[in-house]
Amino acid sequence: MVDYTQPVKATFELQRKSLEQGHTALEQTVDFQKRVGEAAVDSLGTSESVQRSAVEFNQDLVHSILDAVETNLPGAEDTVLELRDSIDEQYETLLDNHEELFANLTEEVEGGVDSIDELSEEYLEVLEEQLDMLIDAHEELEDQSVEAVDELSEQVDEIAEQAEEIQSQVQEASEQAVEA
Repeated sequence: MVDYTQPVKATFELQRKSLEQGHTALEQTVDFQKRVGEAAVDSLGTSESVQRSAVEFNQDLVHSILDAVETNLPGAEDTVLELRDSIDEQYETLLDNHEELFANLTEEVEGGVDSIDELSEEYLEVLEEQLDMLIDAHEELEDQSVEAVDELSEQVDEIAEQAEEIQSQVQEASEQAVEA
């Protein structure tokens, strides 16, 4: 007797593996997106530091220019001092605003990343439940298909036996007819 169920079982197993691999790929994609979000948040701190350094460097440069003016222009000390105080106040305001901007930006980006992470986790949980239900239904369909193939195989065997029996009877009848 030939086992007709092996190809059916192999097909169903291949389909299940494909479903599981697709699910794994989706989980890896979500994990990658999470790491990209974390990298974006981390890069904000670096960007803030670099920009702050650039502003402070620019302030030092202005101070150097004022030092040069003060040194080379006799009697400009009071004017340069007032100018230096005014510029320092503006730089202080700029740096405070810069710090506040990056604090707000970091908070918003972190909040967005956290929201995306939560939604992604919920999505994966729902997908996991649906995949479990699909695999259960798939296994049940496999069982039904294997059973149907088994029954069909038995029927084919019975028909083959009946055909052999009929052929045997026909041959016997032919031999009796020839003898008669």
